[in-house]
Amino acid sequence: MEISRWAGQGALGPGQRARDLARMAAERFDVVVVGGGVTGAGVALDAASRGLSVALLEMGDLAGGCSSRSGKVFHGGLRYLKQLDFSLVRQASHERNLMVERLCPHLTHPTPFLFPLSRPGVDRLTMGAGVLLYDLLGGRRPTGMKGHRHLGKAGALREVPSLRAERICGAVEFHDVVFDDARHTMTVARTAARHGAAVGTQLEVIGMLMDGPAVVGVRARDRLGGGELEVRGRCVVNASGAWADLVQRLAGEAQIEVRPAKGIHVVVPRSCIQGSAALIAPTADSVLVIRPWWDHWLIGTTDTPWMHDRAAPVAAAPDVDYLLEQSSRWLSRSLRREDVVGVFAGVRPLVSGKGDSTAALSRDHAVLSGPPGLVTVTGGKYTTYRVMARDALDAALRAQGGAVPPCVTAETPLLGAEGWQDLRDRVDELARASGLEPEAMARLVGRYGALATELLELLRARPELARPLPGALRYMEAEAVHAASHEGALHLEDVLARRTHVAMEVPDRGLAAAPRVAELVGELLGWDGARRSREVSGYRATVEGDRAAEGQPDDARAHAARAARIARG
Repeated sequence: MEISRWAGQGALGPGQRARDLARMAAERFDVVVVGGGVTGAGVALDAASRGLSVALLEMGDLAGGCSSRSGKVFHGGLRYLKQLDFSLVRQASHERNLMVERLCPHLTHPTPFLFPLSRPGVDRLTMGAGVLLYDLLGGRRPTGMKGHRHLGKAGALREVPSLRAERICGAVEFHDVVFDDARHTMTVARTAARHGAAVGTQLEVIGMLMDGPAVVGVRARDRLGGGELEVRGRCVVNASGAWADLVQRLAGEAQIEVRPAKGIHVVVPRSCIQGSAALIAPTADSVLVIRPWWDHWLIGTTDTPWMHDRAAPVAAAPDVDYLLEQSSRWLSRSLRREDVVGVFAGVRPLVSGKGDSTAALSRDHAVLSGPPGLVTVTGGKYTTYRVMARDALDAALRAQGGAVPPCVTAETPLLGAEGWQDLRDRVDELARASGLEPEAMARLVGRYGALATELLELLRARPELARPLPGALRYMEAEAVHAASHEGALHLEDVLARRTHVAMEVPDRGLAAAPRVAELVGELLGWDGARRSREVSGYRATVEGDRAAEGQPDDARAHAARAARIARG
């Protein structure tokens, strides 16, 4: 299949990767970014949209770490009000609203959340005051995000009939925004590429290039093609999340120490819980959030130390049982293990400073400079990624001296935003023209925005790709092809776990779809039969390893069980 036939502006495909690796070897960039999570992709977009040359290096896949394993909600941080962190709530609310109104409306879904009340007096007074302040700090609300309201018991049960009636006396309703984190991060990276950024995944940074005490670039290993690569730049921004201290050490002693914390979510079918709103409820040490996810519900999260491989967090049996138990406290039908179709775990980087750097760390995010030529951005929340990126780049550019061009990402829509409303209004017409069912066309526009036209162009050339993936009927074969031709997918797991969410949305976690996806993707990526078999067997081992871990009584045995299964291949 000829990839260039569908390659559009900002497309991330095999041809683009080869070209960008050649650029990385030949050019000296204004900015080199380490880390392809949302913050690193955000720095790349910020730099490129200011007219700077930028190279982005990611050791795995875009959003391969916590950026694809978040709670999948743009939120203003209601719980931060308890900490009296009003500035963070105001900032996060502003960023949430900006996503809905301008930056990526096609990827956002304003959603009502219910906070159920158990005590008629004190709960309603305290939560009502908190949510009122949350609305006020959030400023003007975008279309579709209504202000908060108080509900009696009957009103709360109308919104979520599955609530346990004897436990509640009412609820307070407010709005936040559900979104697809992996797709959002990938789209930020694609938008950076459209603005001229060189983007390279499967590039592991293994060293720093030094000129005396100053960092002047990085040395990377190509995990896909083999060999090493030197990428030079006027500055390096370390946005590697849970690996931030390890990347710092490549340039000398780290200023920070990352203490990884594991958070898990479970996925259950929509039929398990009747309701049109999400739920947020207190637990002994945190909050429980049950939010709609198209045909499913996402339930999370936990917050426990993770002492093992930062790249491979797994859920153990107590993690899953905890979420099911907490959910069943509020639901009339208790959730059981057999209800769970998917589980995912992510590592949040809890950061502390070393020596004099401690004062520089704040509770939202920190930007640390040093040694010369290196800036590290750590902490923060997914919702405020754009602010984190801006602050990190500003610090890096100020350290070089001279004028700092202004940040323009608040006025830079992501790919797929412009024109998506027109496509949404023409779903029936587009469905007739393409031969798709209106529901299928609506799903494409809802997932891709205006970039759905790339899928339609692909379907015009190969109409047989409208077939659903085996065992994953919500996704078309065209989406697997598009993941490799436009969205930077280089492995089977990239397609099944991040470009689509087959891995967490179907009971077999994508095992039935894997051979066909390997065939489709392999045609684009030049895989022979042996490579396709390795991709399928590797994916199967990962799924079976995760399942083995979920039956273990603690993290150590869960990690060992997963590693043993993957080692067998």
